[in-house]
Amino acid sequence: MSADEITPRPTKRTTVAALRRLLGQKAAEIIRSDPEEAARALELGIIDRRWLEDPGNEPISASKPTEILENFLERSVERRPSLLSTIGLSAVQLLTSGPSPGKGETQTLTVAFTDLEGFTSFTDTYGDDAAVSLIDQHHRVAGPVVRRRRGRIVKHLGDGLLCTFPSAGEGIRAALELLASPPSPLRLRAGLHVGECIVSRDDVVGHVVNTAARITETAKGNQILVSNEAAELAGEIPGTEYRRLRKRALKGISERVELYEVVPLPT
Repeated sequence: MSADEITPRPTKRTTVAALRRLLGQKAAEIIRSDPEEAARALELGIIDRRWLEDPGNEPISASKPTEILENFLERSVERRPSLLSTIGLSAVQLLTSGPSPGKGETQTLTVAFTDLEGFTSFTDTYGDDAAVSLIDQHHRVAGPVVRRRRGRIVKHLGDGLLCTFPSAGEGIRAALELLASPPSPLRLRAGLHVGECIVSRDDVVGHVVNTAARITETAKGNQILVSNEAAELAGEIPGTEYRRLRKRALKGISERVELYEVVPLPT
């Protein structure tokens, strides 16, 4: 028998790796067979969407145990607000809090702002109680969408949200899903930018945050605008196209900003 005809015997390491890939594929197949359970696992951070789509080559989850616990508690309170009084707000904060980052740490993130066009007119017409009920309804829908895309709602800003995402693609996909979230007759608009910011447990600050806020102010209802940097990092997103807009002078931003509109394509 020649040397070329000798088939190398698989090592223990390659055998284990192959078994893990096979088990991962079977587990992903089971999870995908129940869309509701899959959405719940994605929202909580138990699994990542990339693993669910390619279980043989992607890690099952990038979330830390404390992040999964925080997502679970946040989701539980959203679905059953009475749980907050049962557990206690201080207990929730203690359970989900990690070591204090001090003044904050520098991270490169995608920052997204959203708000609801027509909210002021709605409040004037129907009153504060109706407006609060409408906003609560919107937040209950928006929270799971942001978490499924590995995002974080940093602040509720009246009728708007300040969110961060680990990637531009996830941020834009979340914004696309959020377009359908506001109750009628309101319409959501969103603006996204990417860059370094200072992140603490309760806030995120920096030039990227200011730019994303100004981009959002430029958008109209039912419109998503992103900076050139966000569009380049996200790349092509199936079912959408980027429409290049002229550079805009944004208030408080020294240089004109090149913007793109993210447009869902007809199905």
